[in-house]
Amino acid sequence: MRNAISILCLVALAGCSLMPDYQRPDAPVPASLPGPAGDGAVAAELGWQEFLVDEHLRAVVEQALANNRDLRIAALNVEKVAALVRLQRSELSPGFGAQAAGERRRIPEKMTDSGVARTTAQYAVEVGFLSWEIDLFGRIRSLSASALEQYLATEEAARAVQVALVSGTAVSYLRLAADAEGHRLAQATLAAQSDALALVRASRDAGVASDLDLRQAESQVEAARVRVAELAGAMAVDRHALELLLGGPLPPAHAPEGLAALAPTTELAGGLSSEVLLARPDIRAAEHRLRAANADIGAARAAFFPRITLTGALGTLSPELSGLFESGTRTWRVAPLVQLPLYAGGGLRARLEATKIEREIAAASYEKAIQTAFAEVADALELRGTLRDQLAAHDRLVVALRETLRLAEERYRAGVDGYLGVLVAQRGLFAAEQAGVYLRFAERSNRIALYRALGGGA
Repeated sequence: MRNAISILCLVALAGCSLMPDYQRPDAPVPASLPGPAGDGAVAAELGWQEFLVDEHLRAVVEQALANNRDLRIAALNVEKVAALVRLQRSELSPGFGAQAAGERRRIPEKMTDSGVARTTAQYAVEVGFLSWEIDLFGRIRSLSASALEQYLATEEAARAVQVALVSGTAVSYLRLAADAEGHRLAQATLAAQSDALALVRASRDAGVASDLDLRQAESQVEAARVRVAELAGAMAVDRHALELLLGGPLPPAHAPEGLAALAPTTELAGGLSSEVLLARPDIRAAEHRLRAANADIGAARAAFFPRITLTGALGTLSPELSGLFESGTRTWRVAPLVQLPLYAGGGLRARLEATKIEREIAAASYEKAIQTAFAEVADALELRGTLRDQLAAHDRLVVALRETLRLAEERYRAGVDGYLGVLVAQRGLFAAEQAGVYLRFAERSNRIALYRALGGGA
């Protein structure tokens, strides 16, 4: 029996694999990322703690990583798939166990030589392995390889969830900071226009200003009051969205005061090779799924060949329970089973074709992931330059509008023009200052989007 088992084990170890050779598809994107080269850090080599310089923002992101339920679910999925991998790998080795059995049977008269009914008994205790498939053609190894690749894909998917959580929390925090800054600006505008309304009312009472001037000033005050209420509601919504990511309330000590109070993020390098995209966890996950589909083809091919299952045991056998372990009761058994598919109604070939199509789908998904990543990086790089130009032009616009308002107020006080000129200048300046807040928000959000698109944050 030992010789037979040794021979079968050697055959199993020498078994072939029918998996196709894996070849990574060529990336269907240009060799270099768009945009000029520039000094800065490489996103994939920069931890999020180094990228997000502001200490309050870092503390908020750490809270999200500790308490976010989506990230917790992703981590649990990794553990679940790891258990499934161990389960699949366990089929490669025989499972040993012990069993005890007893049987008493009445033999009828017509089944005995003497014509007299009798009772027989048999008791056995065995130790061995049951139904161990000898993996001659790599079916189980292919399934194990597929399970391992699925695990690695799930692990990368969990990293992708972390990257999305880091960037999403940062952008949500910036949005709350932008609305808080806009709210303060609206309150300051409301206060200034309320003072102006008081002056216009006094001028009207003195007979200098008209009722039209008074109504125009009142409309400006009410418009500012509407904006204050609008931004107060937006701040509440922003806080709720951020706290959902955090998995708990936002600590008051880390509540943002405004965009201007936040430290800028680390500058990122440009002019990189497209190969940096391969570090993104979503692309790595797509490649692991492609490798898993490639391994499934090996399992489908092996299904066409014989499957050998071996059962073996050593033990004792006795007609009496009390004599199980006496001398002369030793027994052994080996029961090999060979199964060869002869006709399956085309099912085996259909399964093989399906696995090949799954591989093609996985390859297309992998290529699409690379194309999507390239487009995200290209968009972020393009916006990085245009947003900086917009901010520079906008700063000049605000300076010009402030000077316009100053001149309009002087002309009104001098009686040269009516209050309409002041009203128009106030509206223009307030709108420009509000737009500037959200333009800076867009510029900072774009930095985070670029960091994520380049594979940072894992």
